[in-house]
Amino acid sequence: MTAKKKEKKFAKKLLHKYRLVILNEDTFEERFAMKLTRLNVFVIVALSSILLVTSTILLIAFTSLREFIPGYSSTALKQKATELNYKTDSLQHVISMNDQYYQSIKRVLTGDVKMVEFNKDSIIEAASKDINIINLKPAKEDSLLRDLVDKEDKYNLFESAILSSNFILFPPVNGTISETYNVEERHYAVDIVVAKDTPVKATADGTIIFAEWTAETGYVVIIEHSNELISVYKHNGSITKKQGDLVKAGEVIAMAGNTGELTTGPHLHFELWSRGYPVNPTNFIDFK
Repeated sequence: MTAKKKEKKFAKKLLHKYRLVILNEDTFEERFAMKLTRLNVFVIVALSSILLVTSTILLIAFTSLREFIPGYSSTALKQKATELNYKTDSLQHVISMNDQYYQSIKRVLTGDVKMVEFNKDSIIEAASKDINIINLKPAKEDSLLRDLVDKEDKYNLFESAILSSNFILFPPVNGTISETYNVEERHYAVDIVVAKDTPVKATADGTIIFAEWTAETGYVVIIEHSNELISVYKHNGSITKKQGDLVKAGEVIAMAGNTGELTTGPHLHFELWSRGYPVNPTNFIDFK
C-alpha cells in the first residue's frame, strides 16, 4: 500500500461520521443525538484541555486558592513577615538605646567614669613661650574680671535650665558634710552625717529609675530629672518609693541609715550626674 493511499485512508477515518445517541433505557426513546467525527472529538478534547489548564492557572495566580497548594506562600503570611521584620528592626534599635542607658546607670552606681582635666592658664603660658612679641599676661582689670567669673561659674552649670524652667535643687537632707566631693579619690559625691531614719527627700521633680538593695551601698535610690540630670541616694535604711514612681521636689523617698558594706555610720551618700558626668552637689545645694 502506497503512502498516498495510507493518507487517504487515515483522512477517511478522521472524517468518518458517527452518531452519538442518548436513549431512554425503559422506552428506548431517543433523547439526544449528535453527529461526530474523530476529528471533531480530537478538537473538542484539545480545546477543553487548553481551557481547563488556562482556568486553573488563572485561579492559582489571581485568587486565594493558591494558598492551599503546596509550595505557594500566603499573602497574609508575607505581610505579617514584613511587619515582623520592621518590628524586629525597631526593637533592636530600642534594645541598643536601652543598653546605652543601662550602661550609663551602671557607671553612676559604680562610679566608673574618666575625668579629663586641663588647665587653661598652663596652655596660655605654653603659648606665651613661643610668642615673645605679644604680652599675654592678664591686666589687673582682667584678673578682677576672672575672679568675678569664677565665683559666678560656681552656680552656672545649670544656668540655662534654671532660667528656662525655674529648675531648683532641693537639699535631700540637712547635716554636716563628713566627706566632700573629690575627683582625685574618685569620690563623686558628698557624705552628709544625719541621724538614723532621717527622711531623705527628692532633690527635684523626676522619675525613680532605680530603688533596690545593693551589697556595697545598701538601699539605693536613683531619680531621673529633666535636663538630663540624675541624682543618687545611697546607704539608706529603708526605701519608701519604688521604681517607676513620679516624685516631686522635697518628697520623701527613703529613710537615712547605715546599710551596705562601704559605710562607717548613719549618713547619706548623695551624687549628682549631668549627661553622664559627675557634678559637685555643693555647688548648687546648701546642706546646712
